[in-house]
Amino acid sequence: MINKRSLWFLTLFSLILVLSVYYITMPSELLLTTNNITEDKEESTETVSTVDEGESAQLVALRVEAEEEMLSEMDELKAVMTNSDSSTKEKNEAFNKMQELNQNRGTEETLEKKIEDEFALKSFVKIDNSDISVVIDSTKHDKELANKIMRLVQSNFDTSMNISVKFQK
Repeated sequence: MINKRSLWFLTLFSLILVLSVYYITMPSELLLTTNNITEDKEESTETVSTVDEGESAQLVALRVEAEEEMLSEMDELKAVMTNSDSSTKEKNEAFNKMQELNQNRGTEETLEKKIEDEFALKSFVKIDNSDISVVIDSTKHDKELANKIMRLVQSNFDTSMNISVKFQK
């Protein structure tokens, strides 16, 4: 005899299975129209951004530029993934590239936090393959500080990276 727990498990498992099959077999055109509707809603809402008072306008501009660049690249990759004409290989490459972009963004934020914690400096970090650009919000141009920042950044990677540190106010 089936007890209540087994019956609930079978019911929920069946529901998840049916929804998964439905999602997989759903036509790509439906996904595209759903994405367009949500994008239109996002564009129509007003966005209010707050700027940290301790951060310079140049760092904010760099962050906005990097964010816009990443979003446009993500949109291109999403288009490749949802395109029914794309091959499986192209879709896999687009998915891997999206994961890499997300991972790089997380690493950038981690490095910025470490620089702020260790040196009490606001910074902007941009990772592009094996090149890492660090912009420090400081008028003091110190070679020793730049060297320490480079070592801190390099300590987060297994392979040798090309790290550049720029001071600006």
